[in-house]
Amino acid sequence: QVLLAESGGGLVQTGASLRLSCAATGRTFSTIGMGWFRQAPGMEREFVATINYNSLYIRYANSVKGRFTISRDNAKNAVYLQMERLSPEDTAVYYCAADRRGLGTALPADYTSWGQGTQVTVSS
Repeated sequence: QVLLAESGGGLVQTGASLRLSCAATGRTFSTIGMGWFRQAPGMEREFVATINYNSLYIRYANSVKGRFTISRDNAKNAVYLQMERLSPEDTAVYYCAADRRGLGTALPADYTSWGQGTQVTVSS
């Protein structure tokens, strides 16, 4: 079982940047695929970005491509989401999730562990 904890959310203005972090417990982090998802009020959880276990496969949602960057540091058991040029449409609770298969996927059902989420609010 991998335990995940997100941090780095906050209230920012349009055009600002934020860096989210996700700390993972467990000795197998280097074999796990990781993903970031978000959920706005009244909306379903949506895929944001994913990275496989060795960072050789990365995928982004079209809505964040070119603005967000996912990365990981297996030595620190951490995954990051650097967010640039934020807009009010990015306002949501952001979750990191772990895929034990290590692949990296856009499907929430493929993830077996989830963090509690961190709120990102972008004001206009």
